[in-house]
Amino acid sequence: MLITRASHQAQRLVDLVVAAGGEPIAFPTLEIHDVADTAPLNALIDRLEKFDLAIFISPNAAAKAMNLITARRTFPADLRAAAVGPGSARELKHFGVGEVLVPATRHDSEGLLELPPLRAVAGKNVVIFRGEGGRELLGDTLMQRGARVEYAECYRRTRPAAATGDLLRRWSRNEIAAVTVTSSDSLRNLYDMLGKLGRQWLKTTPLFAPHPHIAEVARQLGVRSAVVTEGGDEGLVAGMVAWFSRP
Repeated sequence: MLITRASHQAQRLVDLVVAAGGEPIAFPTLEIHDVADTAPLNALIDRLEKFDLAIFISPNAAAKAMNLITARRTFPADLRAAAVGPGSARELKHFGVGEVLVPATRHDSEGLLELPPLRAVAGKNVVIFRGEGGRELLGDTLMQRGARVEYAECYRRTRPAAATGDLLRRWSRNEIAAVTVTSSDSLRNLYDMLGKLGRQWLKTTPLFAPHPHIAEVARQLGVRSAVVTEGGDEGLVAGMVAWFSRP
C-alpha cells in the first residue's frame, strides 16, 4: 500500500495498514514548510481577540498556527475554535484548546459549513488558518452568510526532491496494490514525480482518497479506480479493507 502523506504525518496510517495485514510503502509526495514572511501572520495573531471564530483547516494549519500563537501570546479564552476534522482538533487540544467544533461525519469544508454555529455568522469576525493557496469555498460561503473573513496562511506546500527508482521497481514487480492520497496536491505531485512509465502503473492501481474532490482529480489524471473512503486514516484503511474483501 503506497502512502503519500507527508513524512511527519504518516506514522498513524502506516501503523493502521500494518494492523490490517497490509505492507505500507511510505513515499511522501508533499513537504510542509513555514511561510517565507511571517510578519503579516504575526500581526494578525497580535489582534486575535478581535475575532469571534478561528477555523483551522488541517492538522498542519493547527500545528503551525498554534506554535506561532503560543510563542507570542495565549489563545483567547473566549475565541471559539473550529476544525475541519478530528486530526486538526487533536492538534488544537495538544495546545490546550479543548472546546473545538468538528463535523461529526463529513470532515471537509462542506461538513464544517453544515454546523449550526457556522450558519449563524452574520456580523461575526472569522479567521481561517490554512496553507498558501487553499480552497476558497469555506471563506466565500461564510462571507455570503454575512461574516467578515480574514485568511491566515501559516504554511506552504512543496514537492519533495525524491528519487523514484526503487518505487518504480516495486511497481514493476506488482508489489503496490493500492495508493492512498489525502490531498489533491499530493496526488498531482505523485503524478509529476512518476514520469511516463510510472503514470501508467498509477492509472491501473486502485487509488483511495477521503474526499470526492481528490478522487475526481485522480479520474481526470486517468486513474481507472478512484475510491472515496470515509475521512481520516481509519476511513482510508476501512475503505481498502472493504475493497480487497470483495468476492
